Amino acid sequence: MVECKDKKCPYHGNLKVRGKTFEGIILSGKMEKTVKIGWERITKVKKYERYERKKSKITAHKPDCVKVSAGDRVIVGECRPLSKTKRFVVLKKVEK
Repeated sequence: MVECKDKKCPYHGNLKVRGKTFEGIILSGKMEKTVKIGWERITKVKKYERYERKKSKITAHKPDCVKVSAGDRVIVGECRPLSKTKRFVVLKKVEK
């Protein structure tokens, strides 16, 4: 990690991570300091005795010190609301 001056960084700023943490894949990184993260899960439909795939997407803040791009697997943590849609922050990149 590189030293950053981002106030919304959980390592070098004053942002506290609380609540859920989970793993996802970065779908898009075209926005400035924001990434779109998605993950897939399988649920059982009891009525039809089959399984279905469900997808979820969120937007998360990407600090300057975390170097990630589209397609990377990352760990994301919940924090206070940072904007209208951002309630999560990228914590680190997970090596495959």
